[in-house]
Amino acid sequence: MTPEEFHAARRHVETPSGRIAFVEKGEGPAAIFLHGVLVNGWLWRQQLDGLSDLRRCLAVDLMGHGWTEAAPGADLTFDGQARMLVELMDALGLDQADFVANDSGTGLAQVFAAKHPDRLRSLTLTNGDVHDNWPPEGFKGFLDMVAAGGLPEALRRMLADKDFYRGPEAMAGAYERPEQVTDETIEIYIAPHLTSAARTQRLADFILGFDNAQTTRIEPLLRKVKAPTLIVWGTDDPFFSVDAAYWLQEALAGPAQVHEFPGGRMFHPEERAPVLDVLIRAHWARS
Repeated sequence: MTPEEFHAARRHVETPSGRIAFVEKGEGPAAIFLHGVLVNGWLWRQQLDGLSDLRRCLAVDLMGHGWTEAAPGADLTFDGQARMLVELMDALGLDQADFVANDSGTGLAQVFAAKHPDRLRSLTLTNGDVHDNWPPEGFKGFLDMVAAGGLPEALRRMLADKDFYRGPEAMAGAYERPEQVTDETIEIYIAPHLTSAARTQRLADFILGFDNAQTTRIEPLLRKVKAPTLIVWGTDDPFFSVDAAYWLQEALAGPAQVHEFPGGRMFHPEERAPVLDVLIRAHWARS
């Protein structure tokens, strides 16, 4: 999917939480793809191509990200984002969906599954927030910078100096091969945050709302979730240890399969898309 195709496929739906943006491809049962912090639905462009023969694939921009316009005063926490997803599904007439998630989206998917198990057909969870590892230790310096008001300058530098984005002070830890991230991808991820001061502030609000009380308190409900779950984890992620994958496998009530990507990092849905797509296809066939 080219950037032009990606932008052309974008739709918006009005909900109480705001004007929610998503990119859609395919027909059939719905599959909703959830990204994490700083990025947007472009993370899932290869899955939109690779899986749209099986599902109506919707890559959603979370509130505070991409082309979604959150309503004034909207709750950008995981609890609020989960409520937005229910509103989105209702607006689209979707009773259930398969959920595929990464990074903060993985934490959000757990909250959604715990609170709305009847809306869930299956789960695919990749490296991201789990239980009390949120925010991860390696992210706390970035969190401190945001709290000190440094986010606008950091975003402007990422956009102006793409090697800074790819470097150790920014996003290198999320990638196996950060040097291969294209300028185009960086622009699609970062530029929407800088279209207005209000949008930049919404991203800051999202980041400053990180609180693992949201994921720890849903543990009793998570342990009742019976949806079939595929857990695909990169083993070289400096933020999210592979131990989290096995915690999820033990916690979930339904069948949960773990697949490790040796050497993989957080953004393996981009970097190892063909292999991930094979695993998801097989998972959906079993579900």
